[in-house]
Amino acid sequence: MRAGGRLRAAARREWGPLLAAVRAGFGAAGARAVPLTLAAVCLTALLHVVQHRPWGFGAVHALGTVRAEDPLWAALLRTPLSLFVPAPDLPVWGALAQILVVFGIAEVCLGRWRTLLIAYLATLAGTLYARIGVALGPDGPFGLPASDARVADTGPSAAVVGLAVYLCWTYRARFTGCLVVGAMVAEVFVKDNLAGKEHLAAIAAVLVLCVRTTVRARPRRGQGPRPGSGVRSGAPPIRS
Repeated sequence: MRAGGRLRAAARREWGPLLAAVRAGFGAAGARAVPLTLAAVCLTALLHVVQHRPWGFGAVHALGTVRAEDPLWAALLRTPLSLFVPAPDLPVWGALAQILVVFGIAEVCLGRWRTLLIAYLATLAGTLYARIGVALGPDGPFGLPASDARVADTGPSAAVVGLAVYLCWTYRARFTGCLVVGAMVAEVFVKDNLAGKEHLAAIAAVLVLCVRTTVRARPRRGQGPRPGSGVRSGAPPIRS
C-alpha cells in the first residue's frame, strides 16, 4: 500500500498539471478545442491516399517531399507540407496516432499557433541538419553518409518529438521528458539513420527555445514579476 501510494503521488506530481490542463480544455470545448489537430489528421490521411495513386504520387513528391540534395529554397518551401506527408518507413496509422495524441494535447495546453510554431521549428531543424550532416560526411559523430542526401525526409515524427519535449518542460514532467530524450538517443545507437539524428536535432532546437522562454520569463534582479510574464504552471485557473 505504501509503495502504491508513493507511486500515485509521484504520478500526480509528474502528470497532474498536464492532465488538469487537458481536462480543462476538453471539458470546456470538446473536439472544438483541437481544430488544428483534426485538420492535420485529415490532411495526413488525404496525402497518404493521394500519394498511393498513380496520378498523385508526383504531385505529393513535388510539393511535400524534402531531400538534402534539393536546392535550399525548394526544401524550405516543401518543409511545411512535408510534416503531413507520412514517412515511407512508418505505417500511416502510426503517423495519424502521433498527430492525434501529441498535437491534440499540445493544442489544448499551448494554443493553436504556438503548437504550429514549435512543430514547424522542430521539423525545420531536422531538415537543415540533414544538409549539414551530409556536408560533414560520415566520419564525424554528427555527420551523415552521402547516400542520405537522397532519402525522402517526410513525416510528423520530428514535430511530435519536439512538441513532447516542450510540453514536458513547460509542465515540469521532468522524468517523462528524460524518457523521451533517452529513447531518441537510444534510437540513434540501435538504428543509426537519418530519422534518428533528425529527432535529436529537433530536440536540441526545442530545448534552446525552452531555455530562452524560461530566461525571458524570469524577472530581473531587484524587480518584481512583470504582469503577464510568468510561466504557466499548467494548473487550471482558480475560481472563487
